[in-house]
Amino acid sequence: MPPSAPSAPGSATDVGPGYHEQLHWLRYQEFFPGALRVTAENAPAEQWWPWRDVQVHVDRVAREHAPTKLISLHGIGTYGRMLAPYGRLPALADLEHIAPDLPGCGLTAPSRRGTTYQDWVDCVLDLVALERARDDRPIVLFGLSTGGRLAYDVAARAGDAVAGVIATCLVDPRRTEVRRHLAARPEMARWSGLLGLAPGPLASARVPAHWLANIAAISNHAQLANLVWADPRGGGSSLALGFVRSCLTAPPAVPPEEFTGPPLLLAQPAEDRWTPPLLSRRFFDRIGGPTLVAELSGAGHLPVEESGLADLDRAVRDFLDEFGLPW
Repeated sequence: MPPSAPSAPGSATDVGPGYHEQLHWLRYQEFFPGALRVTAENAPAEQWWPWRDVQVHVDRVAREHAPTKLISLHGIGTYGRMLAPYGRLPALADLEHIAPDLPGCGLTAPSRRGTTYQDWVDCVLDLVALERARDDRPIVLFGLSTGGRLAYDVAARAGDAVAGVIATCLVDPRRTEVRRHLAARPEMARWSGLLGLAPGPLASARVPAHWLANIAAISNHAQLANLVWADPRGGGSSLALGFVRSCLTAPPAVPPEEFTGPPLLLAQPAEDRWTPPLLSRRFFDRIGGPTLVAELSGAGHLPVEESGLADLDRAVRDFLDEFGLPW
């Protein structure tokens, strides 16, 4: 656990414009079933949280009587507001929902000293500490895409502060076969290791996320994938080469065989064209702690298909019940 919790988030007006002025996220809603769609009227409240040298944007659906808190973690090419529909799944709809834009993503600026994957881990650890300082309700991490691996790493370091992990993807980007799928073009995996040789000035150079990552495979719906690809806060945002290097080379916080963290559910989209299920299973099957696995039928990497979302809802219910987490 971090040695001390940071200060509490303030309202969106404490810092500046929020997602009520950045409306690209509204265009995603038509791809979700009607009950999960988020509108300008029912959108989460926006807060800003001073963390290190950045102001982290946080979406929050506050429910002070909710039995459990859910912290949703995005991956590369996405941001917190894009995950709001998942917080409306029936199994999750009564939980307090918290979704940060991690440093360098969404409305959160990158650190002036340079952001690394370890900063993402530290940021979420501090957010968990902050929420635990508020009250003693259990916290479940919900990681989509590369946010799944992030949730694993945070849980491995957070001790009993995290009560459960739900992940749609668990891959080890150090593996060549994983890099081939993550990269915008498979042949890029051959020279991704050269990022480690980049001198300081080049490491800070920024390029569009969709130049490096296979954002086009984020959804099996071409229109949705195109929206993410072009989103200036998502797939069209820029990434520093040093950050990309840190993501590709970061080892897991603990080897999966030594994981003694909370119970973990792998809810893997069956039709994932970006990170096929086998890649996650090669990591997941080595985890020594309590686990469950579920397949989201017909779902792509960012699951929006009704069949896959129905499977996700059932899997989350089974997971929470199996391990005694209140919902």
